Amino acid sequence: MRRRVAVTGLGVVSAFGDDVGAFWDGLLAARSAVSEVRLEGLPPVPACVVSDLDGGAVLDRREVRRMDRVGVFAAVAAAHALADAGDPRVDPWRFGAAIGNAHGGIATLAESHRTLLERGVDRVSPFTVPLALTNSAVAAVTRVHGLHGPTAAPATACAAGTDAIGWAYERIRDGRADAMVAGGAEAALVAPIVAGYLRLGAVASLARGAAGASRPFDAARDGFVMAEGAGALVLEDLDAARARGARVYAEVVGYAQRCDAGHLTSPDETGEGPARAMEAALADAGIGPEAVGYVNAHATSTPVGDGAEALALQRAGLGATPVSSTKGQHGHSLAAAGAIEAVATMAVFARGALLPGANLEAPDVDLALVRAATPATVEYAMSTGFGFGGHDAALVFRTPDAGYASLTAVP
Repeated sequence: MRRRVAVTGLGVVSAFGDDVGAFWDGLLAARSAVSEVRLEGLPPVPACVVSDLDGGAVLDRREVRRMDRVGVFAAVAAAHALADAGDPRVDPWRFGAAIGNAHGGIATLAESHRTLLERGVDRVSPFTVPLALTNSAVAAVTRVHGLHGPTAAPATACAAGTDAIGWAYERIRDGRADAMVAGGAEAALVAPIVAGYLRLGAVASLARGAAGASRPFDAARDGFVMAEGAGALVLEDLDAARARGARVYAEVVGYAQRCDAGHLTSPDETGEGPARAMEAALADAGIGPEAVGYVNAHATSTPVGDGAEALALQRAGLGATPVSSTKGQHGHSLAAAGAIEAVATMAVFARGALLPGANLEAPDVDLALVRAATPATVEYAMSTGFGFGGHDAALVFRTPDAGYASLTAVP
């Protein structure tokens, strides 16, 4: 028998800070967290940088010194989510973690390469390999927080955060775990990686200034704005959450993934793969597209990607559903995107408002785009994530049952 899965804790690390309430405030105000960034050897680029984060204020400082930046982001977001959830009273061997990541500890790797060339092999850190692996973020979370249950580090590019939450949901739903920390983390604002995205022609220009650089679904979009950060959700058995009087932000009711299996970087311009993922997630939730009251779209602000995604939404029967991409506010955090945007989607239930998209001056897609924060009562919401390699994923959330889990304490 399928168990029901609740979201009981939220944590975020973004250019808006590491407070969920402040993050939601920024999104609802359509405020941009983008700044102009200069990296060694590169022209100025727009980016969303995490600044003033003191990992040692949240975590043990000795542990922080043994993490790459991506591990710090993941562990801090998880710490906030766990504190928010309270004690689920779960056996640590039944409490797991799934944290998506794409670029691993790339800052550690880049620094080790520089050290090798300048100072020789004997001065390279022995922690280079474990900190540079794509599982370093989930390893940091499990080690710091003492989680011994099922673990995973999805690396499905920019769909990884969505896939991590979906994987965690399935573990609880099917009785293989009782609680999970799920999300994604990325810290890839490092010159070699940014240079690679520049060479792909994927990075937004500064033609409209940093604040106007990310403009999903707008005709003037010319690339994405790279971001760093992390998002984390605590998921647990809904009946157990009710029994302990936990606050429930939402119920996870559907998840699916599919693959375009086509181009190395470009999406299928017909939108078929993402549409099939969304349709399968709706089927998993047992609802039709007409039941969905809001979609937080993956749309990254690239000319081809946003157009293909609009077609996918239409194919999945969601063309008339209110939709926005909040990347105009917080940028594209790659593997962390699906997790950060799942945290964003929780605001629709907790704050009772649809999230707007920023910089929407001349939309060029046929969708019901949300252009300003709009009061709404939504029963079902969807969050999507798509990545290089044709990875397509979608999650469906349901509002908590009426009369249960007061949200008066929500930040």
